[in-house]
Amino acid sequence: MTSTPPTTENETFHAGGVITIAAAHSVHDTYSAFLSPLLPLLIEGLGISKTAAGLLTVFYQGPSLLQPVIGHLGDRANLRLLVASAPTVAAVAFTLLGLTPSYGLIALLLIAAGLSSAGLHSIGPVLTGQMAGRSLGRAMSVWMVGGELGRTLGPLITVAAITYLTPRGLPALLPGGVLASLIVYRRIRDLPDYRPPAGQHIAWNGAFDQVRPILLPLTLVIAARSLLVMALSSFLPTFMTEQGEGLWVAGASLAIMQAAGVIGALTGGSLSDQLGRRRVLIALTLAAPAAALAFLYAQGWLRLALLPLVGFTLLATTPVLMALVQERAAAGRSLANGIFMALNFVITSVAVVIIGALGDRLGLPAAFLIATLTMIAGTPAVFALTGQKPALTA
Repeated sequence: MTSTPPTTENETFHAGGVITIAAAHSVHDTYSAFLSPLLPLLIEGLGISKTAAGLLTVFYQGPSLLQPVIGHLGDRANLRLLVASAPTVAAVAFTLLGLTPSYGLIALLLIAAGLSSAGLHSIGPVLTGQMAGRSLGRAMSVWMVGGELGRTLGPLITVAAITYLTPRGLPALLPGGVLASLIVYRRIRDLPDYRPPAGQHIAWNGAFDQVRPILLPLTLVIAARSLLVMALSSFLPTFMTEQGEGLWVAGASLAIMQAAGVIGALTGGSLSDQLGRRRVLIALTLAAPAAALAFLYAQGWLRLALLPLVGFTLLATTPVLMALVQERAAAGRSLANGIFMALNFVITSVAVVIIGALGDRLGLPAAFLIATLTMIAGTPAVFALTGQKPALTA
Protein backbone atom coordinates (compact mmCIF):
# COMPACT_ATOMS: atom_id res chain seq x y z
CA MET A 1 0.00 0.00 0.00
CA THR A 2 1.24 3.49 -0.81
CA SER A 3 1.54 5.79 2.15
CA THR A 4 1.72 9.53 2.41
CA PRO A 5 5.17 11.00 1.72
CA PRO A 6 7.02 12.49 4.67
CA THR A 7 5.88 15.90 5.72
CA THR A 8 9.14 17.44 4.57
CA GLU A 9 7.85 17.26 1.01
CA ASN A 10 5.07 19.74 1.95
CA GLU A 11 7.11 22.13 4.07
CA THR A 12 9.17 25.20 3.29
CA PHE A 13 12.94 25.31 3.56
CA HIS A 14 13.82 26.01 7.22
CA ALA A 15 17.13 27.79 6.76
CA GLY A 16 17.88 28.34 10.46
CA GLY A 17 17.60 24.69 11.40
CA VAL A 18 19.49 23.50 8.32
CA ILE A 19 22.34 25.93 9.00
CA THR A 20 22.52 24.89 12.67
CA ILE A 21 23.05 21.24 11.79
CA ALA A 22 25.54 22.21 9.10
CA ALA A 23 27.43 24.25 11.70
CA ALA A 24 27.80 21.20 13.95
CA HIS A 25 29.09 19.29 10.93
CA SER A 26 31.52 22.11 10.18
CA VAL A 27 33.08 22.26 13.65
CA HIS A 28 33.31 18.48 13.84
CA ASP A 29 35.06 18.24 10.48
CA THR A 30 37.41 21.11 11.33
CA TYR A 31 38.87 18.95 14.08
CA SER A 32 38.78 15.72 12.08
CA ALA A 33 40.74 17.51 9.32
CA PHE A 34 43.70 17.75 11.71
CA LEU A 35 44.71 14.20 10.83
CA SER A 36 45.85 14.66 7.24
CA PRO A 37 48.29 17.57 7.85
CA LEU A 38 49.64 15.70 10.89
CA LEU A 39 50.42 12.56 8.88
CA PRO A 40 53.90 13.69 7.73
CA LEU A 41 54.83 14.45 11.35
CA LEU A 42 53.34 11.19 12.64
CA ILE A 43 55.14 9.21 9.94
CA GLU A 44 58.43 10.79 10.97
CA GLY A 45 57.85 10.93 14.71
CA LEU A 46 56.53 7.39 15.11
CA GLY A 47 58.69 5.90 12.37
CA ILE A 48 55.74 4.32 10.54
CA SER A 49 55.17 3.53 6.87
CA LYS A 50 52.65 5.24 4.61
CA THR A 51 50.55 2.07 4.81
CA ALA A 52 50.44 2.31 8.62
CA ALA A 53 49.62 6.01 8.29
CA GLY A 54 46.73 5.13 5.99
CA LEU A 55 45.46 2.65 8.59
CA LEU A 56 44.93 5.56 10.99
CA THR A 57 42.10 6.69 8.74
CA VAL A 58 40.67 3.16 8.91
CA PHE A 59 40.60 3.34 12.73
CA TYR A 60 38.66 6.59 12.48
CA GLN A 61 36.27 5.48 9.75
CA GLY A 62 35.85 1.85 10.84
CA PRO A 63 32.96 2.58 13.27
CA SER A 64 30.98 3.75 10.24
CA LEU A 65 29.98 0.09 9.93
CA LEU A 66 27.51 0.86 12.70
CA GLN A 67 25.78 3.64 10.79
CA PRO A 68 22.92 1.53 9.39
CA VAL A 69 22.17 0.33 12.93
CA ILE A 70 22.34 3.87 14.32
CA GLY A 71 20.17 5.08 11.45
CA HIS A 72 17.57 2.37 12.02
CA LEU A 73 17.42 3.28 15.71
CA GLY A 74 17.27 6.93 14.74
CA ASP A 75 14.05 6.34 12.78
CA ARG A 76 12.43 5.36 16.10
CA ALA A 77 14.31 7.12 18.91
CA ASN A 78 15.26 10.80 18.77
CA LEU A 79 19.07 10.71 18.59
CA ARG A 80 19.69 14.37 17.89
CA LEU A 81 22.03 14.53 20.91
CA LEU A 82 24.55 12.62 18.84
CA VAL A 83 24.70 15.65 16.55
CA ALA A 84 25.26 18.09 19.40
CA SER A 85 27.98 16.05 21.13
CA ALA A 86 30.05 15.35 18.01
CA PRO A 87 32.12 18.60 18.04
CA THR A 88 33.29 17.97 21.61
CA VAL A 89 34.30 14.36 21.01
CA ALA A 90 36.19 15.31 17.85
CA ALA A 91 37.94 18.17 19.63
CA VAL A 92 39.18 15.91 22.41
CA ALA A 93 40.39 13.13 20.12
CA PHE A 94 42.15 15.14 17.45
CA THR A 95 43.80 17.76 19.64
CA LEU A 96 45.40 14.97 21.68
CA LEU A 97 47.08 13.44 18.61
CA GLY A 98 49.96 15.86 18.89
CA LEU A 99 51.06 14.66 22.31
CA THR A 100 50.17 10.95 22.15
CA PRO A 101 53.45 9.01 21.80
CA SER A 102 52.00 5.58 20.99
CA TYR A 103 50.50 4.38 17.71
CA GLY A 104 48.10 2.19 19.70
CA LEU A 105 46.81 5.11 21.79
CA ILE A 106 46.34 7.19 18.68
CA ALA A 107 44.30 4.33 17.22
CA LEU A 108 42.08 4.26 20.32
CA LEU A 109 41.48 8.01 20.13
CA LEU A 110 40.52 7.71 16.49
CA ILE A 111 38.13 4.83 17.16
CA ALA A 112 36.35 6.90 19.83
CA ALA A 113 36.12 9.83 17.44
CA GLY A 114 34.85 7.47 14.74
CA LEU A 115 31.98 6.27 16.92
CA SER A 116 30.87 9.84 17.49
CA SER A 117 31.27 10.64 13.80
CA ALA A 118 29.10 7.63 12.90
CA GLY A 119 26.29 9.07 15.01
CA LEU A 120 26.64 12.53 13.50
CA HIS A 121 26.69 11.29 9.92
CA SER A 122 23.78 8.89 10.44
CA ILE A 123 21.39 11.40 12.02
CA GLY A 124 22.66 14.80 10.85
CA PRO A 125 21.73 14.55 7.15
CA VAL A 126 18.27 13.20 7.95
CA LEU A 127 17.63 15.90 10.53
CA THR A 128 18.74 18.38 7.87
CA GLY A 129 16.63 16.82 5.14
CA GLN A 130 13.51 16.85 7.31
CA MET A 131 13.71 20.66 7.28
CA ALA A 132 14.35 20.90 3.54
CA GLY A 133 10.83 21.22 2.18
CA ARG A 134 10.99 20.40 -1.52
CA SER A 135 14.68 21.29 -1.77
CA LEU A 136 16.33 18.10 -0.52
CA GLY A 137 19.33 18.56 -2.80
CA ARG A 138 19.80 22.10 -1.52
CA ALA A 139 19.67 20.91 2.10
CA MET A 140 22.25 18.20 1.39
CA SER A 141 24.42 20.86 -0.22
CA VAL A 142 24.25 23.03 2.90
CA TRP A 143 25.07 19.98 5.04
CA MET A 144 28.05 19.22 2.81
CA VAL A 145 29.19 22.85 2.81
CA GLY A 146 29.44 22.65 6.58
CA GLY A 147 31.75 19.67 6.28
CA GLU A 148 33.80 21.18 3.46
CA LEU A 149 34.25 24.45 5.38
CA GLY A 150 35.53 22.42 8.30
CA ARG A 151 37.91 20.45 6.11
CA THR A 152 39.09 23.71 4.55
CA LEU A 153 39.78 25.43 7.85
CA GLY A 154 41.17 22.36 9.59
CA PRO A 155 44.46 22.08 7.67
CA LEU A 156 45.15 25.81 8.00
CA ILE A 157 44.42 25.77 11.73
CA THR A 158 46.58 22.67 12.15
CA VAL A 159 49.58 24.12 10.35
CA ALA A 160 49.29 27.39 12.27
CA ALA A 161 48.95 25.55 15.59
CA ILE A 162 51.92 23.32 14.84
CA THR A 163 53.99 26.36 13.87
CA TYR A 164 53.18 28.54 16.86
CA LEU A 165 52.15 26.04 19.55
CA THR A 166 54.03 22.90 18.41
CA PRO A 167 52.10 19.61 18.09
CA ARG A 168 51.99 19.29 21.86
CA GLY A 169 50.10 22.56 22.08
CA LEU A 170 47.10 21.39 20.03
CA PRO A 171 44.93 20.79 23.17
CA ALA A 172 44.73 24.58 23.51
CA LEU A 173 42.17 24.37 20.67
CA LEU A 174 39.90 21.94 22.56
CA PRO A 175 37.52 24.53 24.13
CA GLY A 176 36.20 25.48 20.70
CA GLY A 177 34.57 22.08 20.29
CA VAL A 178 32.96 22.17 23.72
CA LEU A 179 31.53 25.63 23.11
CA ALA A 180 30.19 24.56 19.73
CA SER A 181 28.41 21.55 21.25
CA LEU A 182 26.73 23.73 23.86
CA ILE A 183 25.52 26.21 21.25
CA VAL A 184 24.28 23.52 18.86
CA TYR A 185 22.44 21.67 21.64
CA ARG A 186 20.70 24.85 22.76
CA ARG A 187 19.52 25.51 19.20
CA ILE A 188 18.44 22.03 18.10
CA ARG A 189 16.62 20.88 21.23
CA ASP A 190 13.45 22.68 20.11
CA LEU A 191 13.62 21.80 16.42
CA PRO A 192 10.80 19.70 14.92
CA ASP A 193 11.23 15.94 15.27
CA TYR A 194 13.10 14.61 12.26
CA ARG A 195 11.60 11.09 12.48
CA PRO A 196 8.77 9.94 10.21
CA PRO A 197 5.34 9.73 11.87
CA ALA A 198 4.81 6.61 13.95
CA GLY A 199 2.31 5.26 11.43
CA GLN A 200 4.96 5.35 8.70
CA HIS A 201 7.59 3.34 10.59
CA ILE A 202 8.65 0.28 8.67
CA ALA A 203 10.79 -2.68 9.60
CA TRP A 204 14.45 -3.03 8.70
CA ASN A 205 13.67 -5.30 5.75
CA GLY A 206 11.08 -2.90 4.37
CA ALA A 207 13.42 0.08 4.47
CA PHE A 208 16.28 -1.97 3.05
CA ASP A 209 14.08 -3.15 0.19
CA GLN A 210 13.61 0.47 -0.87
CA VAL A 211 17.37 0.88 -1.22
CA ARG A 212 18.16 -2.57 -2.63
CA PRO A 213 17.67 -1.72 -6.36
CA ILE A 214 20.42 0.92 -6.29
CA LEU A 215 22.71 -0.80 -3.81
CA LEU A 216 25.06 -2.42 -6.34
CA PRO A 217 25.48 0.58 -8.67
CA LEU A 218 25.78 2.89 -5.65
CA THR A 219 28.55 0.70 -4.23
CA LEU A 220 30.36 0.72 -7.56
CA VAL A 221 30.08 4.50 -7.89
CA ILE A 222 31.48 5.03 -4.39
CA ALA A 223 34.28 2.53 -5.00
CA ALA A 224 35.23 4.06 -8.35
CA ARG A 225 35.63 7.56 -6.93
CA SER A 226 36.96 6.68 -3.46
CA LEU A 227 40.59 6.12 -4.49
CA LEU A 228 40.87 9.61 -5.94
CA VAL A 229 38.93 11.21 -3.09
CA MET A 230 41.16 9.62 -0.46
CA ALA A 231 44.37 10.15 -2.42
CA LEU A 232 43.72 13.87 -2.43
CA SER A 233 42.10 14.30 0.99
CA SER A 234 44.59 12.13 2.92
CA PHE A 235 47.85 12.32 0.99
CA LEU A 236 47.80 15.64 -0.89
CA PRO A 237 50.00 17.42 1.71
CA THR A 238 52.41 14.46 1.70
CA PHE A 239 52.38 14.42 -2.12
CA MET A 240 53.16 18.13 -2.29
CA THR A 241 55.92 17.78 0.32
CA GLU A 242 57.54 15.00 -1.69
CA GLN A 243 57.32 17.23 -4.77
CA GLY A 244 59.57 19.70 -2.97
CA GLU A 245 57.01 22.10 -1.49
CA GLY A 246 57.20 23.37 2.09
CA LEU A 247 54.76 22.56 4.89
CA TRP A 248 52.82 25.79 4.41
CA VAL A 249 52.30 25.20 0.68
CA ALA A 250 51.45 21.55 1.30
CA GLY A 251 48.82 22.48 3.89
CA ALA A 252 47.52 25.34 1.76
CA SER A 253 47.09 23.01 -1.22
CA LEU A 254 44.61 20.91 0.74
CA ALA A 255 42.83 24.06 1.91
CA ILE A 256 42.59 25.33 -1.68
CA MET A 257 41.05 22.09 -2.85
CA GLN A 258 38.62 21.97 0.06
CA ALA A 259 37.62 25.62 -0.43
CA ALA A 260 36.65 24.82 -4.00
CA GLY A 261 34.85 21.78 -2.64
CA VAL A 262 32.70 24.09 -0.51
CA ILE A 263 31.47 25.80 -3.66
CA GLY A 264 31.07 22.47 -5.40
CA ALA A 265 29.10 20.97 -2.52
CA LEU A 266 26.79 23.98 -2.37
CA THR A 267 26.30 23.98 -6.13
CA GLY A 268 25.96 20.25 -6.82
CA GLY A 269 22.91 19.46 -4.73
CA SER A 270 21.11 22.65 -5.65
CA LEU A 271 21.72 22.08 -9.36
CA SER A 272 20.42 18.53 -9.06
CA ASP A 273 17.12 19.91 -7.72
CA GLN A 274 16.81 21.97 -10.91
CA LEU A 275 18.50 19.86 -13.60
CA GLY A 276 18.01 16.36 -12.23
CA ARG A 277 20.30 14.01 -10.31
CA ARG A 278 21.25 12.08 -13.47
CA ARG A 279 22.58 15.00 -15.50
CA VAL A 280 24.59 16.45 -12.65
CA LEU A 281 26.13 13.15 -11.55
CA ILE A 282 27.20 12.22 -15.08
CA ALA A 283 28.71 15.64 -15.75
CA LEU A 284 30.70 15.61 -12.50
CA THR A 285 31.88 12.05 -13.00
CA LEU A 286 33.38 12.98 -16.36
CA ALA A 287 34.84 16.32 -15.26
CA ALA A 288 36.56 15.27 -12.00
CA PRO A 289 39.09 12.78 -13.40
CA ALA A 290 39.85 15.11 -16.32
CA ALA A 291 40.72 17.86 -13.84
CA ALA A 292 42.79 15.43 -11.74
CA LEU A 293 44.81 14.31 -14.77
CA ALA A 294 45.55 17.92 -15.63
CA PHE A 295 46.69 18.52 -12.05
CA LEU A 296 49.03 15.52 -12.06
CA TYR A 297 50.81 16.54 -15.25
CA ALA A 298 50.98 20.27 -14.50
CA GLN A 299 54.01 21.97 -12.95
CA GLY A 300 54.62 24.88 -10.60
CA TRP A 301 51.91 27.47 -10.12
CA LEU A 302 49.65 25.81 -12.71
CA ARG A 303 49.35 22.74 -10.47
CA LEU A 304 48.03 24.90 -7.62
CA ALA A 305 45.78 26.79 -10.04
CA LEU A 306 44.11 23.53 -11.10
CA LEU A 307 43.31 22.42 -7.54
CA PRO A 308 40.09 24.50 -7.33
CA LEU A 309 38.71 22.72 -10.40
CA VAL A 310 39.67 19.34 -8.93
CA GLY A 311 38.02 20.14 -5.61
CA PHE A 312 34.86 21.57 -7.18
CA THR A 313 34.15 18.66 -9.51
CA LEU A 314 35.18 15.89 -7.13
CA LEU A 315 33.34 17.04 -4.00
CA ALA A 316 30.12 18.29 -5.62
CA THR A 317 28.98 14.70 -6.15
CA THR A 318 28.29 13.71 -2.55
CA PRO A 319 25.19 15.87 -1.81
CA VAL A 320 23.62 14.64 -5.05
CA LEU A 321 24.18 11.03 -4.00
CA MET A 322 22.80 11.75 -0.52
CA ALA A 323 19.64 13.29 -1.93
CA LEU A 324 19.17 10.37 -4.31
CA VAL A 325 19.52 7.82 -1.50
CA GLN A 326 17.07 9.61 0.82
CA GLU A 327 14.54 9.71 -2.01
CA ARG A 328 14.68 5.93 -2.10
CA ALA A 329 13.38 5.38 1.45
CA ALA A 330 10.67 7.83 2.45
CA ALA A 331 9.77 6.10 5.73
CA GLY A 332 13.27 4.95 6.67
CA ARG A 333 15.55 7.77 5.67
CA SER A 334 17.90 7.38 8.63
CA LEU A 335 18.47 3.73 7.76
CA ALA A 336 18.94 4.51 4.06
CA ASN A 337 21.32 7.34 4.86
CA GLY A 338 23.15 5.10 7.33
CA ILE A 339 23.62 2.45 4.65
CA PHE A 340 24.99 5.04 2.24
CA MET A 341 27.32 6.58 4.81
CA ALA A 342 28.53 3.17 5.99
CA LEU A 343 29.31 2.14 2.42
CA ASN A 344 31.07 5.43 1.83
CA PHE A 345 33.15 5.31 5.00
CA VAL A 346 34.07 1.63 4.70
CA ILE A 347 35.03 1.83 1.03
CA THR A 348 37.05 5.00 1.54
CA SER A 349 38.80 3.38 4.51
CA VAL A 350 39.92 0.53 2.27
CA ALA A 351 40.80 3.03 -0.45
CA VAL A 352 43.15 5.05 1.76
CA VAL A 353 45.07 1.90 2.69
CA ILE A 354 45.32 0.97 -0.99
CA ILE A 355 46.60 4.44 -1.83
CA GLY A 356 49.12 4.24 1.01
CA ALA A 357 50.33 0.83 -0.17
CA LEU A 358 50.56 2.02 -3.78
CA GLY A 359 52.44 5.07 -2.57
CA ASP A 360 54.93 2.90 -0.70
CA ARG A 361 55.47 0.59 -3.68
CA LEU A 362 55.11 2.86 -6.73
CA GLY A 363 55.24 6.39 -5.35
CA LEU A 364 52.40 8.81 -4.78
CA PRO A 365 52.33 10.21 -8.36
CA ALA A 366 51.66 6.72 -9.72
CA ALA A 367 49.12 6.05 -6.97
CA PHE A 368 47.27 9.27 -7.84
CA LEU A 369 47.23 8.30 -11.53
CA ILE A 370 45.80 4.85 -10.78
CA ALA A 371 43.10 6.47 -8.62
CA THR A 372 42.17 8.83 -11.45
CA LEU A 373 41.94 6.05 -14.04
CA THR A 374 39.78 4.00 -11.64
CA MET A 375 37.22 6.79 -11.44
CA ILE A 376 37.07 6.95 -15.23
CA ALA A 377 36.53 3.17 -15.37
CA GLY A 378 33.55 3.52 -13.01
CA THR A 379 31.56 5.78 -15.33
CA PRO A 380 29.13 2.99 -16.46
CA ALA A 381 28.05 2.52 -12.83
CA VAL A 382 26.88 6.14 -12.74
CA PHE A 383 24.62 5.51 -15.73
CA ALA A 384 23.23 2.40 -14.03
CA LEU A 385 22.65 4.26 -10.74
CA THR A 386 20.95 7.28 -12.25
CA GLY A 387 18.79 5.07 -14.46
CA GLN A 388 16.89 3.96 -11.32
CA LYS A 389 13.68 5.85 -10.66
CA PRO A 390 13.27 7.27 -7.11
CA ALA A 391 10.79 5.60 -4.79
CA LEU A 392 9.14 8.59 -3.14
CA THR A 393 6.56 6.58 -1.27
CA ALA A 394 6.87 3.96 1.38
